[in-house]
Amino acid sequence: MSNTRTRLVMGNWKMHGNLGQNAKLLASLRAAPRSASGTLMAVCVPFPYLAQAAEALKGSAISWGAQDVSAQAQGAFTGEVSGAMLVDFSCRWALVGHSERRSLHGETDQLVADKAKAALACGITPVVCVGESLAERDAGQAVAVITRQLAPVLALGAEAVKKMVVAYEPVWAIGTGRTASPEQAQEVHAAIRAALVAAGAGNIQILYGGSVKASNAASLFAMPDIDGALVGGASLVAEDFIAIAA
Repeated sequence: MSNTRTRLVMGNWKMHGNLGQNAKLLASLRAAPRSASGTLMAVCVPFPYLAQAAEALKGSAISWGAQDVSAQAQGAFTGEVSGAMLVDFSCRWALVGHSERRSLHGETDQLVADKAKAALACGITPVVCVGESLAERDAGQAVAVITRQLAPVLALGAEAVKKMVVAYEPVWAIGTGRTASPEQAQEVHAAIRAALVAAGAGNIQILYGGSVKASNAASLFAMPDIDGALVGGASLVAEDFIAIAA
C-alpha cells in the first residue's frame, strides 16, 4: 500500500433496499467509529434513495454516489439520470461500466468512457469498473480484456484519468463466493497500474471487487497495488461493511 494513496472502501448496494432497511443501515454506518487507518468509506445507492442517503450521511465522514450515470447531459433520454441531477444530491461518485451493466445492458467500452467523461464534467468522480469473465481468464486473456476495456478511458487523457478511480472486478468472482486470491488480484492490479503509469496517471486508486468479506479484506489490502474494495453483498450488512473498512 503506497503511502500516497488513501484506502477507499465503497459499497455497491445494487438493486437492494427500501426506505426502512436503508434508514437502519445508514444510521449504523454513520454511528460507526472512524477507521484508525484513515480509510474512506462510501456507498453507491439506487437512484430513488439518493436523497435519503444524502440526508442520512450529511456531515458524516461517509460519502455517497450513484451506481450509474448517463453519458448525456440532458434531453429526451427516458429512464436516464444525468450527472447534473446527481450533483443535486451532492453525489461524489458514480460507478461506470459495472460488469452487470456491460453484460445485461450491452454497455460498450466506449460508452463507459463517455459516461466517465460526463461524470467528470459535473465534478463527480467516476469509478470505472473493469474485469474478465471466467472463460476469458481460463483462456489467459484477463489482462488483454482489461487493456481493451481501459483503452477508451485512457484516451481521455492523463488529466481526466487522474480524477478517476478504477475498480477491478473479476466477473467470475462477483456474487459467486469465489474470490481471486490476493496474488491473482495483485497480478491484474499491477497490470492496470502499469497501464495507468504509461498514461500518466499512475497514482490513482485501484479497488478490488468480487466477494470481498471481512475475512479476506486484510490479505487483499496487503497487496501493493490494491487500494481498497468495491463491496457488493457485504455492504448491505453494516457490521460486515464496517469490518472490511477497519
